[in-house]
Formats: sequence, structure tokens, C-alpha cells
Amino acid sequence: MNIALITLLFFIIVVLLLINKTTYSLTFLEQKIEKDDKDRKEDVFQKEKITDSKAFNYAAMVFVFLLIGLLVYLGVKGTAYEGHMREWMNIVVRLLHITFGIAWIGTSFYFVGMENGFNKEGLRDEIAGDMWTVHGGGFYFIEKYKIAPKEIPKHLHWFKYEAYFTWLSGFCLLFVVYYFNASSMLIDPTIWNVEPWVGVAVGMGSLALGYLIYDLMSRTPLLKKPMWFGLIGFAIACLFAYFYTQVFSPRAAYIHFGALLGTCMAGNVFFCIIPSQKAMVKAAKEGTYLDPWLGQFARLRSFHNNYFTMPVLFVMISNHFPSTFGHEYNWLILAAITLGTAGLKHYFNLREQGKMSTYVFPVSLLILVSVAFLSAPIPKGGACSEVEFPVVYQIIKDRCQQCHSSKPTDKIWTSAPNGLKFNTPDEIKAQVDQIMQRVVITETMPNNNATGMLPEEREMIRCWIEQGAKIEE
Repeated sequence: MNIALITLLFFIIVVLLLINKTTYSLTFLEQKIEKDDKDRKEDVFQKEKITDSKAFNYAAMVFVFLLIGLLVYLGVKGTAYEGHMREWMNIVVRLLHITFGIAWIGTSFYFVGMENGFNKEGLRDEIAGDMWTVHGGGFYFIEKYKIAPKEIPKHLHWFKYEAYFTWLSGFCLLFVVYYFNASSMLIDPTIWNVEPWVGVAVGMGSLALGYLIYDLMSRTPLLKKPMWFGLIGFAIACLFAYFYTQVFSPRAAYIHFGALLGTCMAGNVFFCIIPSQKAMVKAAKEGTYLDPWLGQFARLRSFHNNYFTMPVLFVMISNHFPSTFGHEYNWLILAAITLGTAGLKHYFNLREQGKMSTYVFPVSLLILVSVAFLSAPIPKGGACSEVEFPVVYQIIKDRCQQCHSSKPTDKIWTSAPNGLKFNTPDEIKAQVDQIMQRVVITETMPNNNATGMLPEEREMIRCWIEQGAKIEE
């Protein structure tokens, strides 16, 4: 095993060196082309070829670094370093995902807001809209061309890597948190008792299937009928939400729904928006005809991404709120929140266009408020006999301290999740509200009931808390 890992690492280092050498050669070739000042079309062709090669090299480098991380993880798997390695992988990848996600979603909000607010009067023939803005002590003037300028500027910034790296880091995070720990984080035997690899295959396959369905819809006449496209798309999203809650643990179900929307967003950028923009740039450079619908198609897919952002953001934080994913009808709550947050985004898009709607905002808000009321806990149990703290402490020791301890013994958690420790009576007393919510009401702890907490044990904890959570003997 160790020899194989060393061999693979050596091969990866060689590949990295080759990539670096190729990138250097391409840079030298680009400089030589500029110096010789060759024919313009040949120059454009070569530079485009160089750009594509660089993009391939960057992608290869990212892939290799990910492969190195995977191999290192496999090298420490089953050792004392596994939990520590997994925790740091989680930290690094999560930080990257949040950073790139902020950049991508911020860009989406900015450009759609700009698109909605463009001035469309008194413009030159080739201009579709313009806008004056002020930020950071400076004034900016922005113009949007109907198709493309007569001459493409030498330095043209592409907004694509934010999307690529957000999806890539999110996909890695899916592996780090759920797929590497599939038996405890992805699979809940009470919902669907299968081998971990089956759950991983279903999760990955569903993302590809979901994007294919969405992409197929976007290439039909439905695309030009926003209301019907939205209704059918929402119905399909609800089916996926229901499906995920029937095969995965509740938290994993929510995350996969968010990953599905994120995959559609990244697919829009990679397969539709960027290729359309490349075609526009190429046509402008070569002076050939470009169908305006190509740009309009990319713009529509970009608007779809803008509506996906709010539901995706909710899913990113949903793991902190068990009243949503832990509810009996968690798929319905997920669907309602998706509809409500997308509705709020629609309202702000209309407002940026100078349009007013009398029902979009209140209806969206009503949906979200209704979810809060409908997900409220139903009081459990009835009359209780007296429950002493030593009984509760023994339950917590047997069922919770594997993770929530100063020295966890769980194979995944090397430190107490969220810093919650139940070693002492005072530590338990300080978290009775959390214990009531997670252990008694939503029953989302222990995670996937890995320690086998019994219903009668949850009842004893409920009774002890309702009797004042006394810890004195």
C-alpha cells in the first residue's frame, strides 16, 4: 500500500512538472507571436489556442492537487491521523467553498442588478444600456453592447472561475463530509439500509440526472414561457427533494438538493454561458455574423442562476436548523423555503427594473412565515414520573459522549462538534435547550441515531428537562 502511494505521488509530481513546462512553453510562444507580428487571423488563432491550452493546464493542476489530497487521505485512513486529517480537509475545503461562493453569488447579484437597472434611453446604436455607479470613492461608467464591440479589447476579463471553483470546492466538500463518512453521515439505516458505495453512486448520479433534465427543459420552447418553465421546474425540484429525503439522512438530503441546484448553476456557466461568450468574441474578432439569440440564451441561463442563489444559500446553512431538516415533512419544508426565497429574489429583480408587484413580496414572505409556524414542535409525551439526574447522565454518557466530550471516542469527530461537551453536570445543564430540540423534539441527535438511543430514553430526558433540569443529588 505504501509503495503504491509513493509511486502514485511520484507520478503526480512528474505530471505537475510537465504541466509547468508546457505552460512556460506556451507563454514563450505567445511572446514570440507578438514579437513577429504575424498575420492578424493567424495571431488570433494562435492566441486562442494558447488560452485554451492554459485553461486545460489549470484544470489539470487542480485535478492533480485534488488527487494528491485524496491519496493522502487514503494513506492515513484507518490510522490515528484519520479524524484529524478529515477535520482539516473540512476546514480548508469549506473555507474555499465559502470564499468562491461569495465571489460567484456576489457577481451574479451585481450583474443581474446592473442588467435590471440599465439606462436604455439616448444610447448609441450599438449600445443596449449604460449605467453610472459610485463605489469606494470613485465613479464608474458601464456600457453593455447589443452584441459585441467592433474591436475586442486586448484585456478582456472573464467571469467564470468563481463558478468553477465554487462547484469544485462544493463537490469536494460533499466527499469530505458525506461520502468519506457515508456509513454515518449519508446513510441512515432507518430510511434506506444500503452499502455506502450505493448511496454515493445514487448521490452523484442524481446530480448528473438533475442537470440533464434541467438542460433539456432549457432547450425546448418552454424557455420562452417563464411562468410555465418555473412551475414545471419547481415541480421537478420538489420531486428531487422528496426523493432525497427517502434515501438519505435528513441533513444529507438537504445538502444534495443544494448540490443539485449548484450543479445546474455551474453547468449553465460551463456548458452555455461561457461557450456563448466565446462564440461572440470569436465572431467579433473574425468579423463574421453572430446570431443574437446566442447571447440571449446565455442571458436567460444567467437569470436562472440568479434565482437559484437564495435556495442554495439556505441549504448551505440549513444544517444548523434541525426544525427544518428534522421535521416529519422535511421535503415539503425544503420546497416551501425554496419557493419563498426564490420569490423574494424575483421581487427584488422586479424592483431593480422599476416594476412594482402587489403580491410577489407578501406572498413570498407569507410562505416563509407559514413554514416557521407549520414546523413548530408538537408537544411530546404526557405525565412524567420523577426522573433523577444520574439516570439522565448515564443516558448521555452512553449515547452522546462519544462525540460531545473533551476526548471524543467517535471515529469521525476528533473534537466535540460545535464545541458542545457533556462531560460535567454543569455542561449538560447549560445546553438543555439544545438537547430538548435535537434529542427530544426533532430526534436528529445522535446523528442518524448511531448510538441507538431508545424512545424511552428520549422520554426520560424530556421529563427531566420539563421537571426543571435539576442536577443536584
